[in-house]
Amino acid sequence: MLTDLTIALDMMGGDYGPRSSIPAAIAAVLKHPNLNLILCGNQQVIESALSKANMLDHPRLAIKHCKEVVTNSCEPASALRNKKHSSMRVALDLVKSGEAQACVSSGNTGALFFMAHYVLKMLPGIKRPALISAVPTEKKQPVYLLDLGANVHCDPETLYQFGIMGSIVAGQALNIPSPKVCLLNIGSEEIKGHDGIKQAAKLMKSSSVINYQGYCEGSDMFTGKADVIVCEGFVGNVALKTCEGIAKLIMHKFSKALKKHFFYKALAFLLRPVIKKLYRRVNPDQYNGASLVGLRGIVVKSHGNATNKAFLAAIEEAAQEVQRKIPEKIQAVFEQVDTEKQPSGPHP
Repeated sequence: MLTDLTIALDMMGGDYGPRSSIPAAIAAVLKHPNLNLILCGNQQVIESALSKANMLDHPRLAIKHCKEVVTNSCEPASALRNKKHSSMRVALDLVKSGEAQACVSSGNTGALFFMAHYVLKMLPGIKRPALISAVPTEKKQPVYLLDLGANVHCDPETLYQFGIMGSIVAGQALNIPSPKVCLLNIGSEEIKGHDGIKQAAKLMKSSSVINYQGYCEGSDMFTGKADVIVCEGFVGNVALKTCEGIAKLIMHKFSKALKKHFFYKALAFLLRPVIKKLYRRVNPDQYNGASLVGLRGIVVKSHGNATNKAFLAAIEEAAQEVQRKIPEKIQAVFEQVDTEKQPSGPHP
């Protein structure tokens, strides 16, 4: 963890608001001695919760009162215009001013996208920001999937840029120099897919900064075939939530089956260490925290229904991105790409 690292938290967003964000904030500062948090939200609510936990006077927890909240039903454009004093907007403003190095919110995804785009602006040369997150695979290391819903439809150039940004995020997180990148498609053959996907594939194949491996199908997501999988936001969001649903279904069915018979109960007792290890691998909470990359600042989107542990994971993800200097590294690579596109030699 970096010294004097400060993260702004939207305490009021999501399905649970302070019920999950406050315990997560407390756990974060107790776990990480160099982490400072600015808690953006209703001061009375936050102070009451901190007081009950005997954390009201903690030196690394500051409160920024916000009189408005962006609800899940709020239209993104309306939130941008009318919620300038909301906990979400104030947290983003703190990143823009430099008072915080990152922002975490479990609030309305569309509103967060609009606000972050407006407040922080895009890095030079990047068309659209993308949501990226890790997904577990058969191997020890996860695969990074983007876009997860920030952009419903994407043109080929945008998908190509997502491939670059995904490579940087995965490369830093997994400590590998040249992450394998695939495009999510309805088949692995080059003839499959619509024209936009085919054009994006050509751009990636010709790029010097992307280790492009071709198309992959939905069933390839968990095999470790790729380190980065690129897709449009509509597809990515459905894929991610399907993965999370399947993981929960399997663990639910497995747990229910073990309780049906005395023999299975005895077997479950013997296999408890293995079951716990398996659950830790597939539990969606540990992968909570989709990063909105491509902006001039670090923004992490937590699940709307995030538990305390899940929101803590999002805080830690934001801290790691600050440490890895993700926006700076993305900007450096895009400057390299722009240079490569410039014509060489004297002009005619």
